[in-house]
Amino acid sequence: MNSASQNEEILGSALQIIKVEDRRTRDIFIRLPWSLYKNDPVWVPPLLVERREHLSPENPYFEHAICSLWLAFRNGNPVGRISAQVDQLHLEHYQDDTGFWGMLEAEDNLETFQKLLNTAESWLCSQGMKRARGPFNLSINQECGLLINGFDTPPSMMMGHVPPYYAQHIEQCGYGKEKDLLAYMIDGDVEPSTIRKMLLRRTQNRIQTRIIRASEMDKDMEIIFSIFNDAWAKNWGFIPFTPHEFTHLVKDLKMLLKKQLVRIAEVDGIPAAFVVLLPNLNEAIYDLNGALFPFGWLKLLWRLKVKCPQTGRILLMGTLSKYQKTLLGAALAYRVIGDMQEAVIKYGIKKVELSWVLENNVGVRDIIKDFGGRQYKTYRIYGKELC
Repeated sequence: MNSASQNEEILGSALQIIKVEDRRTRDIFIRLPWSLYKNDPVWVPPLLVERREHLSPENPYFEHAICSLWLAFRNGNPVGRISAQVDQLHLEHYQDDTGFWGMLEAEDNLETFQKLLNTAESWLCSQGMKRARGPFNLSINQECGLLINGFDTPPSMMMGHVPPYYAQHIEQCGYGKEKDLLAYMIDGDVEPSTIRKMLLRRTQNRIQTRIIRASEMDKDMEIIFSIFNDAWAKNWGFIPFTPHEFTHLVKDLKMLLKKQLVRIAEVDGIPAAFVVLLPNLNEAIYDLNGALFPFGWLKLLWRLKVKCPQTGRILLMGTLSKYQKTLLGAALAYRVIGDMQEAVIKYGIKKVELSWVLENNVGVRDIIKDFGGRQYKTYRIYGKELC
């Protein structure tokens, strides 16, 4: 169906779902949140250039996944959107015939949610999937989960924000909880606890930490890549980063990387754990309305290089699986998080979000709480049996 035919059909129906197949509809898809969140004081408009890149064929996610996008129009006005994805890496890893949906945005209307989700589900069935899971924008290694608690504060970078009615309508469409993902907030100046001091004292001769080396950035990123894929391998829903995905992520975030905020921990001289903390990009772009031109670039560079954001996010963190659930593993976690606390003070960062953490990861949750961390947002992954 060409664009003219689509326009005629849209205008002739109260609610119409169309597939995104050209540049015009893709642009409507990307810009839709602006109309839905115009009165939401804590929503942060994403950078349009980043959203376009995210959905472009250049995203290495599409080297192992296929995706379709749809828009919902009511009386000719865009009121909703959704994506559906089939990830070959997931299918090879789990062999569970599970497909995914995401990028969901919609007006407060059950019919709109029903038609969008039904469209995504039908497409997943046509691809041989027997179960739907979401939201994933687009994979578990990108933004995922639906906000169900913590609506009154702005989202941190690469974390989502939706109004409370989303969860209600998704559940009315037959979806149930599969897993909750937790976000914690930690103050930058919490005093060490007794247990933290004891663990670090007992392991001080075996654990050393260092910042990443500008002269050997690629080598250090390969170390982090290797530790991450090992550390997360047994976690629920895990899909390994491909080498191209990881290098693409590093390239995208390079402007935010500060060597003092990326640490590698070694046990007896062998890399064993890491942490990556980034200044919160959302704090720097909140008033740019998604645009970097003509003056957005200058504002962004000044805010990141001169006036550092006062909030940050621990985006990636991991400990080799052989040390997990051991005292040495706990000491590694205490050490890298503790190092971050010392470093953020230098950059003027006052609060750090640590996200996301699986609800059943009790060990890490206890360590975060020992740092004074408080759970302040909850994101939910939903699932539903299909055809």
